[in-house]
Amino acid sequence: METSVLSLIPPILALVMVVLTRRVLLSLGVGIIVGALMLNGYNPIDALANIYAIVTGIIFDYGDVDIVTFASVTSAILESGFTINTWEFYIVLFLLLLGMLAALVTRSGGSRAFGEWAMKRVKTRVGAQLFAIALGFIIFIDDYFNSLTVGNVSRPLTDRHRVSRAKLAYIVDSTAAPMCVISPVSSWGAYIIAIIAGILSTYSITEYGALEAFMLMIPMNIYALVALAMVIIVAWFNLDFGAMKVHERRAIETGELVDSSAGAIPGSQDELEASDNGKVGDLVWPIIALIVGTVFFMILTGIQGTEGQATLLTIFENTDVSASLVYGGLFGLLVALLLNMTKQNNGTGLVKSLGIGMKSMLPAIYILFFAWTIISIISDLGTGAYLASLVDGSIHPMFLPVILFVIAGFAAFSTGTSWGTFGLLLPIAGEMASVIDISMLLPMLAAVLAGSIFGDHCSPISDTTILSSTGAGSHHIDHVMTQLPYALIAAGISMMSYLVLGATTSVFLGVVTALILLVLTVFVLKRMQSKEA
Repeated sequence: METSVLSLIPPILALVMVVLTRRVLLSLGVGIIVGALMLNGYNPIDALANIYAIVTGIIFDYGDVDIVTFASVTSAILESGFTINTWEFYIVLFLLLLGMLAALVTRSGGSRAFGEWAMKRVKTRVGAQLFAIALGFIIFIDDYFNSLTVGNVSRPLTDRHRVSRAKLAYIVDSTAAPMCVISPVSSWGAYIIAIIAGILSTYSITEYGALEAFMLMIPMNIYALVALAMVIIVAWFNLDFGAMKVHERRAIETGELVDSSAGAIPGSQDELEASDNGKVGDLVWPIIALIVGTVFFMILTGIQGTEGQATLLTIFENTDVSASLVYGGLFGLLVALLLNMTKQNNGTGLVKSLGIGMKSMLPAIYILFFAWTIISIISDLGTGAYLASLVDGSIHPMFLPVILFVIAGFAAFSTGTSWGTFGLLLPIAGEMASVIDISMLLPMLAAVLAGSIFGDHCSPISDTTILSSTGAGSHHIDHVMTQLPYALIAAGISMMSYLVLGATTSVFLGVVTALILLVLTVFVLKRMQSKEA
């Protein structure tokens, strides 16, 4: 199908329906069906076969099929010997493992004990939120790992201090991707550096290497820096507005951490009965095992995947993130099992707890399957390529960073993938800089990274957004709608800063502009808040 503006219809339709109906699976399903029909000349049989091929392709790695039909896809799966598509399979398996681990921690009384321990030391709502933020800053190895771990560890503390689940989801999401994208020692950093290396080699740029270029781009990644600063400011000054204010006010006044009118939280583990003799170690040791195990296997698989001399950068470039998450999850689950088995426990039965844990992750898995399916259809429609084609060589160089920021933002928002946007737009930005003004290369690349994170934060089909709401125990659509105003404010500040950066080519002035605008924004929001009080 030729790339055109029509490729925007499925993602926009799905996103509008999410907002209007608040039913994520229904909305994504409609987007999937419409997109499949568009891809297949509006033939319903071919469209269903296309969807079948995508869904089975998420589970099985059966290679390419010349003509997609139910029979040809099934035959390809049989011929492949039911070879598992390890990336998606391992992510799903990790979710199930984490659900079981969280259930065992709750069953052992570890969550309750940690909440009581933390309450004695973290005595304010602000402190509880800053604790979650600090964890997000520390656990920057991978965004999936960050989103799920920080949410699960912080929840007992934030629940005790009546911090709404939507607020916790915002904290988790606003520290996950922004930290990963500015850290060279992360799965994100290694991926981005590898792309940058290819761009520098293509255009024979030798004044700096890929790692040095990445480090130079960190202060230019303005959205990530503003988002990180903003989440701290929001927690410190209680800057709650829009939908977030409703959630926070309800949590403070009634202790109701989620909107009960929206129904029970999908995947809640409330039916678990916790032991009354739990210890803090019942939570801490499984989480430490999870973190240590995951990092260990990321390093090990990175070394195994590196040809020649292994460095820290090449290790993270070649690491198998999904497999490492599973191995780390198994190690954490084993420790949790041992702690549960070596003590008398009067809570829910062990086997039943494991079942509840797996069941709690099913809603997130359903949403991920739908999101992965619509992302594949959007890719086939060429939505990202169409958005990239909107940038041409007739634009003045000073406007390029802000334009790339906006296009990257809309591409990530529409496609639900920041990594896909990196892979698509970073080479295009490199080519444009080589033709128009090579001195703008790093600002343009940084603008693509920043815009991708912005779009990822706003998109309900982003896997990071889905996992952040899962880890925090929030309704997914509540997380999307409460985070959106903060993301838009950070994006507005970033756009003005990129205009200054493009006009002056001064990174210092661009960052100072962002800082001034952030301070002014906080001042205005505080004034508005005091008037409403």
